[in-house]
Amino acid sequence: MTVGYGDGSARMTGTATVGFVGLGAMGQGMAGSLLRAGHTVRVWNRSPEPVTALVAQGAEAADTPAEVFAADTVVSMLADDGAVERLLLDPGLLAGANTTLHVNMATVSLALAERAEALHAEHGIGYVAAPVLGRPPVAAAGRLNILAAGAPELLERAEPLFAAMGERVWRFGDSPRQANTAKIGANFLLACAIESMAEACSLAEAHGVRATDLVEMLTSTLFPGPVYSGYGAMVAERRYQPAGFRLPLGLKDVGLALAAGAERNVPLPFGSILRDAFLDALAHGDGDKDWAAVAEVARRRAGLTD
Repeated sequence: MTVGYGDGSARMTGTATVGFVGLGAMGQGMAGSLLRAGHTVRVWNRSPEPVTALVAQGAEAADTPAEVFAADTVVSMLADDGAVERLLLDPGLLAGANTTLHVNMATVSLALAERAEALHAEHGIGYVAAPVLGRPPVAAAGRLNILAAGAPELLERAEPLFAAMGERVWRFGDSPRQANTAKIGANFLLACAIESMAEACSLAEAHGVRATDLVEMLTSTLFPGPVYSGYGAMVAERRYQPAGFRLPLGLKDVGLALAAGAERNVPLPFGSILRDAFLDALAHGDGDKDWAAVAEVARRRAGLTD
């Protein structure tokens, strides 16, 4: 099921405060979109610079996550299971919270999604999973695709926030883990696409064909669209910085896909190849680059040198 917001006419403003935790490359743009839509936003981040930037845009600064969880609704956008567990699943934090809805927009494991939902329920807090598709510029423009799941009444409450941050909402069911399943599948497919483009470009280069020419042809014919045109250009040009999505996060998401497959006996044979390719890239010092840098592994396998 999809929910579209068209020209944004469904957007609402109000006096209720939205707490926001996690102001990385994605979260900062998302919080900024909430501010532009007229929401009162209270922000917290482990490093202070993004907080300062958002306060300049009209946000309130929180000194601790507990101050964020005093807001009516909390939105979080953290990097991984560990960050969510450490910062947001503390029983003491949830026991003292005034918030009645937490919208977790991070890509997390299915096991963590289940633990988070249960722990929030113990403390009378609604929990919705709403991971997103889109890179930082898309987040800053408020044009994300939002993959949402949770109790219908909670999703309805979150709609004004989704309208501010995204251009389309895709609903995947009443259980939060269903949204995380969809996002893990999407990121797995993205990783597969990057690897396949890397191998095709390496093949072309090994035979004297310019990778940029190959990608231009492919994205103008067989594979139009943002994934192949965007990542294809990065692979062909070997342009991996600035990192919109860092390589270690790509390894994390491939691992999430393999774990989700193992849970239900779903083989993902290409997943093991991807995992090893990401490990190879990390071993060669590419951890600070965009996950498209996994393409360098295909070049090394092909014996291509700088």
